[in-house]
Amino acid sequence: MFELNETHDPLLTSWVVSANSGTTDFPVQNLPFSSFRRKGVTETYRGGVAIGDHILDLAAAATSGLFNGTVQTALEACAKDKLNDFMSMGAETWSTLRLALSKALRTGSSDEAALSKCLVAMSEAEFTTPCVIPDYTDFYSSVHHATNIGALFRPDNPLLPNYKWIPIGYHGRSSSIAVSGQTFPRPIGQTKAPDATEPSFGPCNRLDFELEMGIFIGSGNDIGTRVSIEEANNHVFGMCLFNDWSARDIQGWEYQPLGPFLAKNFASTMSPWIVTNEALIPYRIAFERDENDPQPMEYLTSDTNSNLGGLDIDLEVLLETQAMRDGGIAATTLANSNMKYSYWTVAQMVTHHTVGGCNMQPGDLLATGTMSGPDASQACAMIELTSGGKNPIKLPNGETRTFLEDGDTVIIKGHCAREGAARIGFGSSVGTIKPAI
Repeated sequence: MFELNETHDPLLTSWVVSANSGTTDFPVQNLPFSSFRRKGVTETYRGGVAIGDHILDLAAAATSGLFNGTVQTALEACAKDKLNDFMSMGAETWSTLRLALSKALRTGSSDEAALSKCLVAMSEAEFTTPCVIPDYTDFYSSVHHATNIGALFRPDNPLLPNYKWIPIGYHGRSSSIAVSGQTFPRPIGQTKAPDATEPSFGPCNRLDFELEMGIFIGSGNDIGTRVSIEEANNHVFGMCLFNDWSARDIQGWEYQPLGPFLAKNFASTMSPWIVTNEALIPYRIAFERDENDPQPMEYLTSDTNSNLGGLDIDLEVLLETQAMRDGGIAATTLANSNMKYSYWTVAQMVTHHTVGGCNMQPGDLLATGTMSGPDASQACAMIELTSGGKNPIKLPNGETRTFLEDGDTVIIKGHCAREGAARIGFGSSVGTIKPAI
């Protein structure tokens, strides 16, 4: 597993001045990856690293003549439109490139003159998914969300007995995952009202967001092999913010006996930046399980996972309606939560996913499931915040919401901050609902 090293030093600053504000998501201690190009210019997407309010163009860095060896090979992989080849190179190569870029971007670096020509203002860039996503699995790792949802769907049996033994997940649809800025039409499908004798067909009326974290696999494993709990973090390239949009009325009719289908396959919105697993090391915390709950089985347990398996990531979801935009009213916060409330760790999710011999591939995406916390204000989906639509939310301009309406924009943000470490962030995941077509 990665360890704290000089790249995490909170005293480091960059010659890119905007990286030193103390409030930016992208100081030199972060260095997350994306795939970008300049707006309005006919050019290909390529890999980039965020530094302050700029992007280091990794294709340009690869031709700068400043680097050689493993670093140069890694940069050439990053110069492609998707990062899968770089992600497949493994933890040692990722770490080697991170150290080289950290040194090159630090205050006093002799590379400043050459690399300053490789910067692109973030305001001038547009993004695409940073890698080809071969497969996508959505987990259900907040026990608070699982209990709240279960109480709405199964009041007599809210939390099924397997939940505290198995990291529950389902296989989703990768083709409809897009980066921040995604717009999509309201989904259409079958629904059935409780008092109806037959289902009806039409636009979803109970559209919802789900605040989640995305986990990108880097180096994979062969089919028929397993990734052990001790090795799991070495297979994780990094994490992003993730909005798993959900059509609750479609879900309520279709989810038994095989789980979500059309209710989840129409859109998912990720932040453009992948914050590397190494950058997150200072924010790792102990993983704790209530002593009254079943303890994880042996294949899901290790000393490292117990001591450092949790992640302290502050999360926020905001809503901006069309009327708010028209009136110049800022987006309003709906909920705040934290990844530390996850009932299962990232390593446990990866390990369980492969225990039967499933082969993971570079770019595979795992989502955590809705990251709701124990308090009502930490409920990270409308269905929880409104008790299934029974208690509308009142917005600052007088509007109310039970579920999302056309024109609504949902914004997800996340950052890490703790004493003795630099604040780093994930940018944002922004998605807007259009009318059904």
